Amino acid sequence: MYIQNRLGLVESTETMLAQSRRLNQVSNNLANVDTTGYKKEDVTFWEMLYKTDHQRHRVGKAIRDITDMQAGAMEKTGNALDFAIGGNGFFSIQTEAGVRYTRAGEFTINNEGQLVTPAGHLVLGDGGPIQINGRDVSVADDGNITVDGQAAGTLAIVTFAGPADLEKEGGNLFRPVDGAQEEAAEEFSIKQGYLEKSNVNTMKELTAMIDLNRAYQTQQKVVRSIDDMDDKAISRVGRLNG
Repeated sequence: MYIQNRLGLVESTETMLAQSRRLNQVSNNLANVDTTGYKKEDVTFWEMLYKTDHQRHRVGKAIRDITDMQAGAMEKTGNALDFAIGGNGFFSIQTEAGVRYTRAGEFTINNEGQLVTPAGHLVLGDGGPIQINGRDVSVADDGNITVDGQAAGTLAIVTFAGPADLEKEGGNLFRPVDGAQEEAAEEFSIKQGYLEKSNVNTMKELTAMIDLNRAYQTQQKVVRSIDDMDDKAISRVGRLNG
């Protein structure tokens, strides 16, 4: 009985840890519901069979973080330096750590006249950083930029083989996993004066938070019940030995 109770305690603890991790994700999703281009986080759960010793096997729980790359709704801003990508693709951004990728097209111009992100990272075009020397900025569907009627470059819109090729780095940026290769995006269109909103569904996330809290409390009760059974078992063994 004691060994079985210990196993139940391990199972409940693993479940609580997984639920706590998922709850942190839901909280982060809700905190970024208004973040331009934010992609919500989720997890996948699965079980694996492994040996505890030469006689016994047990099922362990594992989770993997995933990012929902589904596009968010487009919101009209009217700002000439706000761009949204319709379809597949990411903006290429030059950072101190290397080239990174984002769906957030809320850009501005730095003191050198270069197109940059709010954090000051350079937005890359087909020939490197994009220079904005003028006032009238226009962007075509294919990413070609003209300033006062003169060509200023083409936005470097890239894509990857699948969502697993990118991982979140922070600051609304993605970095490629080892071995992942970018390629020029084809099926996309740039919408000037629009921004892509977060793909977080507030009601779904709030419902998930409520469900997770309830499930976590249930596992806490299970742990307390197992502890009570162990206390009773130990107490009875003690009386028998006496």
